Amino acid sequence: MITLEQIRARLIESINNSGLKQTEIARRLNISQPTVGQYLSGRAMPALDTLANLCKILDIDANYILCLD
Repeated sequence: MITLEQIRARLIESINNSGLKQTEIARRLNISQPTVGQYLSGRAMPALDTLANLCKILDIDANYILCLD
């Protein structure tokens, strides 16, 4: 069974490995930098539309983030 913690871990890993700064990710998603910081700290998860756009920005497959691969 897939857990939210597994999804959160892959999201954090993907953001950290992207080489993009939090401010750049926030600008591209049209959200605040503190919101991206909350994703990285595990205090928040992106909405589905934000997650889809984040996958595009990071050039990763949503199936990976969602542990479906």
